[in-house]
Amino acid sequence: MKKNESVTSLVSAFGRAYHSQFDTPKIFDDFIAKELITKNELIDIQKNMVQGIQFFNKEIAERFKNNSDEVLKWITQVQLSPTPLARAAYCESVLLNEVELGVKQYVILGAGLDTFSFRYPELTSSLNIFEVDHPITQKSKKKRIADAHLEIPNNLHFVPMDFTKEFTNTALTKAGFKQEKSFFSLLGVTYYLTKPEIKDLLEDLFDQMPSGSSIVFDYADENLFHESGLSNRVKNTVAMAAVGGEPMKSCFAYGEMESLLEDVGLLIYEHLTPIEIDDRYFRNREDYLSAFETIHYIHAVKK
Repeated sequence: MKKNESVTSLVSAFGRAYHSQFDTPKIFDDFIAKELITKNELIDIQKNMVQGIQFFNKEIAERFKNNSDEVLKWITQVQLSPTPLARAAYCESVLLNEVELGVKQYVILGAGLDTFSFRYPELTSSLNIFEVDHPITQKSKKKRIADAHLEIPNNLHFVPMDFTKEFTNTALTKAGFKQEKSFFSLLGVTYYLTKPEIKDLLEDLFDQMPSGSSIVFDYADENLFHESGLSNRVKNTVAMAAVGGEPMKSCFAYGEMESLLEDVGLLIYEHLTPIEIDDRYFRNREDYLSAFETIHYIHAVKK
């Protein structure tokens, strides 16, 4: 890993790759993710997770002390994968519906190792995709794409920008973005921003956008810093983020989030609670996967 390259994006990609390869039924099948992770990275991530099982759950560590595959499965399915899988599935279902309704631009904020453009070649001529992320993260991703012998689709545009510090429409415009009805995603980001930063970002994003433009994002509720969760997974996530240098900074009661969105001209079209997420994406599973206790999804539309 290079300085400023997000550990979160790499580990999230690992979770999606693991799910695609080993889990049934699929919540979200990112069959490209594994191509963007090197063999050594896969080995290191797996080894570090297995070695860290005492931190996650001492009982599981003892039960499966001679079965590293089951330990990895437990950590990945309980701790790592649930939120990245379900939020991606939700976001892309909304996006594909928006495309059916005529949206021609998709902006991915904090794209990381997102693979949407590679998994939907049929949209190459109808949907322009703009990936916005830190310059170092994007440089690394381009190298990973090249190393995987993948061809960058004509409709994929990289927009290097540390949007968590300052968002600028100029960079998007230079990449070919137009001020027309568009769809945005902001996944796995709001936790790491302060509330004023989130509000400023949404204001900047939608300031010049026409009515009907929309965004999908996930956020943590007011229990984030108090809830332990299944096998302490919520508490573990907060702790790991802090240790990893990307501390979580914000959480919201629903009414507070609703007011923030109202202030920036957005209305909540759909809101999914943890219980609703679990029912929609994790029902009747026979493995360890289940929705995180404090994470909600929102589809918000500009008035």
